[in-house]
Amino acid sequence: MGDPAPIPPKVADSLALALVAASDAPILLLDGALTVIVASASFSRAFQIDPAVTAGRSLFALGAGEWDVPQLRSLLSVTLARAAHVMPYEMDLKRPDQPPRRLLITAHMLDYADTANVRVMLAVSDVTDIRLAERLKDDLLREKAVLYQELQHRIANSLQIIASVLMQSARRVASAETRVHLQDAHSRVMSVAALQQQLAASRLGEVELRDYFTELCDSIGASMIQDRDKLFLRVEADNGVATADASVSLGLIVTELVINALKHAFPNGAGGNIIVGFESQSSDWTLSITDDGVGMPKGPEPVKVGLGSSIVEALAKQLRAKVTITAANPGTCVSVRHDASLDREGDLATIDGRL
Repeated sequence: MGDPAPIPPKVADSLALALVAASDAPILLLDGALTVIVASASFSRAFQIDPAVTAGRSLFALGAGEWDVPQLRSLLSVTLARAAHVMPYEMDLKRPDQPPRRLLITAHMLDYADTANVRVMLAVSDVTDIRLAERLKDDLLREKAVLYQELQHRIANSLQIIASVLMQSARRVASAETRVHLQDAHSRVMSVAALQQQLAASRLGEVELRDYFTELCDSIGASMIQDRDKLFLRVEADNGVATADASVSLGLIVTELVINALKHAFPNGAGGNIIVGFESQSSDWTLSITDDGVGMPKGPEPVKVGLGSSIVEALAKQLRAKVTITAANPGTCVSVRHDASLDREGDLATIDGRL
């Protein structure tokens, strides 16, 4: 079958006139000289132009001449020349004694068989309220970002104040046991401060764990390691990432296990190494804290489970991970492992050991 027969110009004009007349959107039908052939009733209402004087007038003479905009002339010239695909154009319509309106203009040549009868369909959309809503949204987002930064600053200051008060209290108390508890609390607060600082800088949903653990361990080492030439804390991690929520739990686990190793693995000022490791493959991952210190206490008596043990146990349960403690010969290795194949209720191990 061949191409369909072209629609006669008079029939095409009649169809275009009927389309414009029936349209609920502001539409103009223009000729090749950009004179208005017909305007939809919605166009006349929207822009307060008497429909009786619209037909036969140049587009640029409508109203008080507010449509005579150089950019609109250029848009229609390109449309008439068929020189390029014309994208919708936004312009401000400025009328006397009225606020400006933001308009989206779309122009299309109608494909008539008779090239002497050029027709252009001009559609107008008022996007003033939409653009205003977008600006308000952007302003709110910027304000939210400023408030968020202020909140993070206040949280960081508050944590620093709490840590300072705890350290001052630890220096004043006479009880050695109380002093140890206050120092532990100080270390935990400082570590939480490091967590908060790192996560505040990672607001895009995913946290790169190698950098995250490195900064966290730097903070812990700065507050707890007295001789950095004897005792070394380092991170060996792959390129794994985690959501912000998961990274909080991982960071707290690292904090508890590293603090525990610093307190128990190297008594009497002994030196050694603590390595924070992280390996991931697909949804499986293993977090490990390994030291080459004195190792687990030996003897028939079970080791008392402390606060750190309870914290790590609860965090591991949140991550649906299994915790194991093994001898590193020398030292101890605590591993927190998530295996997707074992991700079911009841597969979580209870932590025991020296925490």
